[in-house]
Amino acid sequence: MSPPYGAKRALLHFLSRRVDPELEAAFAALPNRLNDLGFDMWGFNPAEAARYYPLARSLYDYFRTEIHGVENLPAGRVLLVPNHGGQLPLDGIVIAVACLRHGAPPRLVRPMVERWFPKLPYVNEALARSGAVLGDPVNCINLLEDDQAILVFPEGIAGSGKTIRERYRLKPFGRGFMRLALRTNTPVVPVSVIGSEEAIPSVHNLAPLAKLLHMPYFPVSPFVPLLGPFAYLPLPVKFTVTFGEPMRFDGPWDDEDAAIDDKAAVVQAEVQRMVDDGLRARHSIF
Repeated sequence: MSPPYGAKRALLHFLSRRVDPELEAAFAALPNRLNDLGFDMWGFNPAEAARYYPLARSLYDYFRTEIHGVENLPAGRVLLVPNHGGQLPLDGIVIAVACLRHGAPPRLVRPMVERWFPKLPYVNEALARSGAVLGDPVNCINLLEDDQAILVFPEGIAGSGKTIRERYRLKPFGRGFMRLALRTNTPVVPVSVIGSEEAIPSVHNLAPLAKLLHMPYFPVSPFVPLLGPFAYLPLPVKFTVTFGEPMRFDGPWDDEDAAIDDKAAVVQAEVQRMVDDGLRARHSIF
């Protein structure tokens, strides 16, 4: 459901005062293919995105994000595959800002979002206008054939809803991203994000309440008794994002599941290795 027109106009008017010249220049440098109304085929609108992205950059700066290996991003189509965690897609936001600010040239990342996000008023339209798309195979294929950068979390909901005890232990990767890579001859760039999995700690998933609220999970914060709803504000942890070298895979995209799982496991092992290296190099959460 889209927000009422008056509310949306008021929101955009407020955000227009926060437009970041650096981000505006990055959006202008993109090879945007837009219709007469300023939208691409998937709902991205650079003029509106330039108003939303300063909020994303505020999070990027709040986490004092450190970037490594961004030069590994190849030109043209690419699948970015990171670890996932932290209850909210803070990792995806930080990766998107990093690619837009530090990519050479700037890259617009198209995050694949879960099906429940488009049901959230205001959030759904902000995501679409900023470049996110529903995680549907047809969307992914079309975007990759348009030589775009796709951000996908193969751990899915199981990854984002991890408890603090499970942090940085990757859940099994789904095979969908690998079928897409094979079908479209797309390189896979493994990405590690250190910090995201402690940003909003959870000690338990309250599944019955999540089901009642039609949410994929309901995290229980260890700070709830003390801080109430403020317990879910992200902690000022430090983020470190590392882009690995591109990985290419051969073989039929419609191969047996076991064969696809073997290839996906290679990517998962590389992401886990990068995560482990990042944790060993980290001196402090903050």
